[in-house]
Amino acid sequence: MSVPVAFNDIGKPAKDLLGKDYPVGGVKLEVKTTAPNGVTFRVNGHRDNKTGIIIGDLETKWADKKKGVSVTEVWTSSNHLNGKLELENNITKGLKVEVITSLLPSINEKGAKINATYKQPNIHSIATLDVFKKNMILNSVIGRDGFLVGGEIAYGAKEAKISRYHGAIGYATREYAIAVHATNSMSQYTASYYHRINPDLEASGKAVWNNKDSINGVVLEVGAKFRLDDTCFIKGKMTNAGLVGASFTQTVRPGVKVNIGASVDTCRLSENAHKLGIALTFEN
Repeated sequence: MSVPVAFNDIGKPAKDLLGKDYPVGGVKLEVKTTAPNGVTFRVNGHRDNKTGIIIGDLETKWADKKKGVSVTEVWTSSNHLNGKLELENNITKGLKVEVITSLLPSINEKGAKINATYKQPNIHSIATLDVFKKNMILNSVIGRDGFLVGGEIAYGAKEAKISRYHGAIGYATREYAIAVHATNSMSQYTASYYHRINPDLEASGKAVWNNKDSINGVVLEVGAKFRLDDTCFIKGKMTNAGLVGASFTQTVRPGVKVNIGASVDTCRLSENAHKLGIALTFEN
């Protein structure tokens, strides 16, 4: 018996195919390095094509896999200081505890969250507590033979009430996956599918309907990914609103990857409504 995916990962193959590898609207740079003692460093930078604003962050991570302990520190260009302590299988087998902190010194803004993830055959549960805002989020997934059923609720201690709740069901195999989500307190419904047609071709689609939106109706999106060879692939997608996306990803050599993306609004071809972008990744 295997451990099911987390609640947020139900339908993930479809989400990834339609959402990842489209670096539109800016230029992104990511550099990852690993020291001999296992400490990893990651530098991220992003320039927005529209505003010209550049944002970035520096991340360092130390991990002791044998003891199940890791420490991550992030310093952003907006002067946010973020930290995360992870303890896995220390208290009991299958339990992972995360303590996440944030600090903005300029205005003395503080944040702290505690995550507890419990995984066992056929069940995957996560509890998140926001220490200062006094909010709690609980979700759980039960799975068996590829079938998945999950739910999530958010509770506000200050208001003493449930602020939102979601539900999802799905079925996943190596070749295909389907999922139905009911989110925003059961006001928005999403159905998605993913299909690995062959080792080189994948397809996906989703439909979204909001019962509070009587104007736009159902939003449809379909996409595909085709692997040209072992080092590169192309992706494309389109929506019923006329938005078309395309991307090309090439591994130039081990540790160097280039990702180019474009988004075209076919309903506004003569307007400045289109986006281009590129992402570069370097890793030792």
